Amino acid sequence: MRTRIEFAHKLVSICVLCVAAMPVLVRAARAGGEQASFVSARPIWVADRQTEKNLFVGFRTDFDSPKSGRPVLRITASSLYRVYLNGRFIGHGPARGPHGHCRIDEWPLQATRGRNVLAVEVAGYNANSYYLLDEPAFLQAEIVTGGTVLASTAGAGAGFEATVLPHRVQKVQRYSFQRPFIEYYRMRAGDDRWWDRPPAQSEAAACSIQPARGLLVRRVAYPQFLKRQPSRILAQGTLEQDVPVERLWKDRSLVNIGPQLKGYPESELDIVPSTQLQRIRSAFTSKAEKPYQPNEAIALGRNTFSIVDLGTNLTGFVGAQIRCVEPTTLYITFDEILTQDDVDFKRLGCVNAIGYELQPGTYHLESFEPYTMRYLKLNVLAGDCRVEGLYLREYANPEADQARFACSDPGLNRIFEAARETFRQNAVDIFMDCPSRERAGWLCDSFFMARVALDLCGNTTIEKNMFENYLLPPRFDHLPEGMLPMCYPADHYDGVFIPNWALWFVIQLEEYQARSGDRELVAALRPRLEGLYEYFQRFKNANGLLEKLESWVFVEWSAANSFVQDVSYPSNMLYAAALAAAGRMYGEPALLDEAEQIREAIRRQSFDGEFFVDNAVRKDGRLEVTRNRSEVCQYFAFFFDVATPETHGELWDRLAHQFGPRRKATGAFPEVHPANAFIGNYLRFELLSRYGMPGQIRKELADYYLYMADRTGTLWENVGSEASCNHGFASHVAHSLYRDLLGVRHVDTQNKTVRLKIADVGLDWCEGKLLTPDGPVVVRWWNDNGQTRRHVELPAGYVLIDSDKEG
Repeated sequence: MRTRIEFAHKLVSICVLCVAAMPVLVRAARAGGEQASFVSARPIWVADRQTEKNLFVGFRTDFDSPKSGRPVLRITASSLYRVYLNGRFIGHGPARGPHGHCRIDEWPLQATRGRNVLAVEVAGYNANSYYLLDEPAFLQAEIVTGGTVLASTAGAGAGFEATVLPHRVQKVQRYSFQRPFIEYYRMRAGDDRWWDRPPAQSEAAACSIQPARGLLVRRVAYPQFLKRQPSRILAQGTLEQDVPVERLWKDRSLVNIGPQLKGYPESELDIVPSTQLQRIRSAFTSKAEKPYQPNEAIALGRNTFSIVDLGTNLTGFVGAQIRCVEPTTLYITFDEILTQDDVDFKRLGCVNAIGYELQPGTYHLESFEPYTMRYLKLNVLAGDCRVEGLYLREYANPEADQARFACSDPGLNRIFEAARETFRQNAVDIFMDCPSRERAGWLCDSFFMARVALDLCGNTTIEKNMFENYLLPPRFDHLPEGMLPMCYPADHYDGVFIPNWALWFVIQLEEYQARSGDRELVAALRPRLEGLYEYFQRFKNANGLLEKLESWVFVEWSAANSFVQDVSYPSNMLYAAALAAAGRMYGEPALLDEAEQIREAIRRQSFDGEFFVDNAVRKDGRLEVTRNRSEVCQYFAFFFDVATPETHGELWDRLAHQFGPRRKATGAFPEVHPANAFIGNYLRFELLSRYGMPGQIRKELADYYLYMADRTGTLWENVGSEASCNHGFASHVAHSLYRDLLGVRHVDTQNKTVRLKIADVGLDWCEGKLLTPDGPVVVRWWNDNGQTRRHVELPAGYVLIDSDKEG
């Protein structure tokens, strides 16, 4: 085996070669039918205000639609845009890209003959977040028919007029630590259709051309933006304002504004809704539920409220028509669940509120940002208003709607729909942890979601975008050399990272290669992995294990996160798996050998005869293994090949039959800290599947997930509702239902094979439809007088491998 120095030298040489080849990779991708360019448009913004925080700007252009051909809008922006054509909503974007780059969206326009008005609203946040990049604001857009440019920013055709839109209040608090600013509006009649009135001389804003960005294709599917209306009105009541509060909740995003978290200090804010809303007390006057009628207005006077139910936890843009006969202050607050029958806007650690101060008039309002909610509360603090046609315009992935799963157990069907709903809201342009508090592209979450994407959508486009986003930046500022951001695109000015998540990146990349066949992108990412390998070298101790890892060492949301120093055995199990994955991808047997050496060291040190111990600490120069034992550590050991039922049979038998969703009731092994949903319970299902226990999976699914599906229609971050109730990784349950209950063990789109193994899981029948790039895989099976019969449909060229008949 080569020495570490020889291996490192080879890493450096390969790194140089791959970096040199990187621009070629991007050009080749575009040449293969994925072109990203503008004919004429250049990026523009209001002169000298491109780095100003939370500036809301409207751009307007008039164009004449030609007699033939359909106009197309090409557009990108920083931070976000929203488009209207002749007052009709067109789209929201752009799809997110990496630093220095932007993705181009293309929207077909149903223009009318003659004059058309296109309006674009752009929010330039210029604030670091986990959600959007902190890059200078701009808009780049053009309307094209055939080869003719009808309008563009600083290019051919009609120009775009700009005006700063002051009705969105600029100096407001952040929505959360992870997302930029809340929405608060002070509006006069007509402000909701500002594009219908040409800007006055004093309102017109001169623009300047901004530096060009690298242009990338969108690649991922466009949302359909379907409107969903509430199902019920739950309650009404009165509000008491200025109630004394002993201790106000002030989120870190309010009090920690500074170099590491950009925003406006509390002393500079025009209004602080989080403080105002906490000083309001609600009193219910009616809890008589009634169906929501869109043609019946919800009438609200001063100090009154109404709570409505969307029926399912959804993500999108909140809209309604509001009629005011006197100056009115309206707050729309929302949440995924009810807390003591009310909406707690701060439950999730963010400001779930949109504020409006409205002069008399009629307004068609819609939030600019997407939010997540099942329950919505209309609070009128001043004046009175009539709320008509309340809706949520969905912001979700439409490709997931084609897949299907159904069986003879209605509870499992509800769990599948909750998994699908969770996925579609968390997979619009990147794989997100949640569509609410963060909207962030977290690693590890992405490992689980990428599997579901192939099942439900039949492609790897979002995953390709994800890896491309990590590929293109020359460096990741504020992080140690070689380390990858824990979520991206994002700006981590505080320097925080999760070393474990970079290892999940490697493991997912190997699965991506198998799913997509995209060896070119995997090869281009090799320097990233080699830089990561070099980063971890300085933490290796005499036994070859990582010790005293930096920053936020994360195993899962449980007591296991308290046992991560000095040597975290779950972290080292993950490290060994990442080394092995890289060794297989790049043909490096030395990495495979190193991975096995680490596994052997873990077996010697961590296993105490009953369980694997979570960590060891350094005392007086010696490494001492603790007695800290967690459920998730056991799952890591088996999932990452440190243990198997053959090598640790008694432990596996104990885990399979005495752990799981009912261990709390039985009180078994109280000294072993229980796992949480993220990620221990999901690893448990992976192991039950790997070792042939689909019947037990069927039994445990309801215990783990049915209460979530029934309460919110989505799946949660934790086993309890204290955090996000709509978390992307949780959609992996859909993958389990297809694989373990339907019996579609594996779909290999590269070799065009489908492996099927139908097991007795206690169902009378089961059917499903999975997507592939070549068409759907459809499987149905049913019990017929004690015999299992089946029907299978495969895309042309695919071969069925029947696991029941192989041996």
